[in-house]
Amino acid sequence: MEHLLAAVDLGSNSFRLSIGRVSMQNGIKHIYQIDRLKETVRLAAGLNAAKILDDVSIEKAIEVLHRFGERLRSFHPDRVRAVATNTFRVARNVPDFLPRAEAALGFPIEVIAGREEARLIYTGVSHTLPASIDKRLVIDIGGGSTEVIIGKGDEPLLISSLYMGCVSYSRQFFPDGVVDAHSMKMAEVAARRELEVITKPYRKMGWSAAFGSSGTAKALFAILKEGNLSDTGITLEGLTRLRDKIIKAGRAVPEDLPGMKIERADVLPGGLAIMRAFFDELQVDRMQTGDGALRLGVLVDLAGREEAHDRRDESVKAFMRRYQIDAKQALRVKTIALNLFTALLPERTEQDEVRHALSWAADLHEIGLSIAQAGYHKHSAYILNNADMPGFSRVDQSAMALLALAHTGKLSKVQSWVKQREQWLAILCLRLAVLLCRRRMDMPTVPLSVSVKNTSIVVKVDKKWLGNHPLTDFSLHGEEEEWSKVNFNFELIPV
Repeated sequence: MEHLLAAVDLGSNSFRLSIGRVSMQNGIKHIYQIDRLKETVRLAAGLNAAKILDDVSIEKAIEVLHRFGERLRSFHPDRVRAVATNTFRVARNVPDFLPRAEAALGFPIEVIAGREEARLIYTGVSHTLPASIDKRLVIDIGGGSTEVIIGKGDEPLLISSLYMGCVSYSRQFFPDGVVDAHSMKMAEVAARRELEVITKPYRKMGWSAAFGSSGTAKALFAILKEGNLSDTGITLEGLTRLRDKIIKAGRAVPEDLPGMKIERADVLPGGLAIMRAFFDELQVDRMQTGDGALRLGVLVDLAGREEAHDRRDESVKAFMRRYQIDAKQALRVKTIALNLFTALLPERTEQDEVRHALSWAADLHEIGLSIAQAGYHKHSAYILNNADMPGFSRVDQSAMALLALAHTGKLSKVQSWVKQREQWLAILCLRLAVLLCRRRMDMPTVPLSVSVKNTSIVVKVDKKWLGNHPLTDFSLHGEEEEWSKVNFNFELIPV
């Protein structure tokens, strides 16, 4: 298993599992997909008007995840990444459903933001395309959302995630699969309205070639080709001919549309309407299909993390530059915090994610100063929770935001959000590091040590050093009261 990675894509229409073998050739990493599983779940169709997933959809999803979990049973957690997209983002009962889903799969599930989904999609598509210096447009029409990216090489330049998909549009405009000219026009108009907000910047940037990824684009490509509706990929003329044919039949009939899979029939009209809107609004001439998409992008990203080329680290550095964070101060705080955390939890690899969160939070804990000094830790937490940070899941960002919010001030404000003991230890280490570095000067040696047993925290400090730093002495004694409020006993011992 040492060269295998697994990606799980929990989409609004289908759940997919891809297993890839990583191989180095001439210094270039290649990922070969050796096993794939796909099951049509139609999760988005289970959302009611109140954005609540119904029990039938939930149970079907759990059954599929149990089957995926069996295939992944021998994988180490570091070699599996499961990401969930739009339906998980919008469903209000996901907090109740997600623990069951994770238990069925056997691995954590990351609910990723739309822009992160778009980044991963582009990463997957670009990985399968020949090298080029030209800009490429990638459109991924999913079940509940549509991602639009212009990129160059392996780097996305312009990213958008739109709230429209083949399942949601088919359900809204073509209930029971019935298609007529009026409903198709209404669906296309609705899609064009969604696109209006991105049309100008995308046209201005331009592209040399367009690619469609995932099920809708591949289905349209196959239908147009095998039905002799287009011999040059996906074109506006071909889409129009297909639209007219479906309207005439009153629905998407698999027997009349060579190349269409039966399970695609119910959602094809919604996907077709969205694709035609793209061709009209963005003036796309022709589109080819791109392999890879989200699941391959996840594999590529996961392979990068294995080699310490973690996209999240790059995002943190970019945010430090963007918000003009004092890099020297961040490094002082991070070094001390991580050293204290390692002393408390030596060689605890299962806590790597908490350690990562501590490292990133130390780098970015002062990001809120860009808004105001007063209550800056609250501003920091807000930014980290809500910003688009490539590579980060919502769970990652919430973990960082929690530490940033807790690094100063009252601890009681985060008590209800801390779920792991290790999070309390990370908060402790970050708070102590910030106190020690308040003068924003290098510290050759750390004058204190920390030990924690159950709910007892013991901080031993060099007596002479403490006497020469009365402000730090005062602040450390203030920690005694704060930790007592969250049911810890904090004892400061001069030695």
